[in-house]
Parts: sequence; C-alpha cells; structure tokens
Amino acid sequence: MTFTKKIALSVNGVQKQAEVEPRLLLAHFLREDLNLTGTHIGCDTSQCGACTVMLNGEVVKSCTVLAVQADGAHVTTVEGLGDMEQLHPIQQGFWEKHGLQCGFCTPGVMISMVGLLKENPDPSEEEIRDALEGVICRCTGYQFIVSAVQHAAKLIAEANQSKETITSAGEGR
Repeated sequence: MTFTKKIALSVNGVQKQAEVEPRLLLAHFLREDLNLTGTHIGCDTSQCGACTVMLNGEVVKSCTVLAVQADGAHVTTVEGLGDMEQLHPIQQGFWEKHGLQCGFCTPGVMISMVGLLKENPDPSEEEIRDALEGVICRCTGYQFIVSAVQHAAKLIAEANQSKETITSAGEGR
C-alpha cells in the first residue's frame, strides 16, 4: 500500500488536483502527471537549471521542490508564458535574437530571465550573465541568450510605454 497525499495547485493559471506520493518531485509531477514536458530534467541535483519554474512568482528549480510543497501554490512553467498567437516578450526575444541552440536548457533559461526582468526591467549584460549562473547551457557561449534577454527587456519597456501613452490620452478627456 502506497501512502499518497491530495494536493491542489494552480499550474499556468489552471487549477489542478492530484494524489501524489510525498516523495514525488515537482519536476516529475509536472512532466509525468500533467504532461508539461517543457520542464526538463537534466541532472536531478539542482545543478543544471533545466527544470526551473516559477513558484508563487519566485524562480525555483523544480527538482528541489516536492510536489506536496506546491500544494496551494501557483506554478508557472515555460508553457504558461505565452502561445503561438501571443508570445511572451522573452519568447519573442529568443525567437528574434536566436537565443537557443539545442533547446534543452531554454525553458529553464526563459523562466529564470522572466524572474530577472520582473525584478530588474533593464538589466546590464553583467546582471543577465549573473542571473544565468544557475542554468547551464552546453551549446552556446551565452551571447545570443544575453542579446535575447536585452531584446525582451526592450519589448517589455515599449509595451509599458504604449500602455502609459494610452492611459495618458484617456485622462485628458
């Protein structure tokens, strides 16, 4: 007889409920139970960062979190950032600036950089490289990734400027 615990959480804005073993890692729950295979598992030792997700708005490596610890939480995976009709600015940046090679680390990099841009909307190259420290890419020298993040920051700033312009125009009436 296997002991399980019922959990309920929001994943990419959708409420999910499941019975899980207490030792099940969040990374495995996302991939195997919810079929969100964008969360990659590269090492199971928290070294590579390919499994990075956002947990209640904070960047975490999902191989270091038990699924039961996410009970009641909000989880965002790379699948929750955007879609083909409306890419998230970080996805747009990676697309336009060729910020990936094989793509294995890309979901973890994107989530990590969303966290960075949330905290620092205009990071320097050094700040981007520092924030990338927790995610290993074996294919690149990171330059295209840095360019993609800088481009995403620019896209976010432009979108925010457009919103401010629209709001300001509406106030004058």
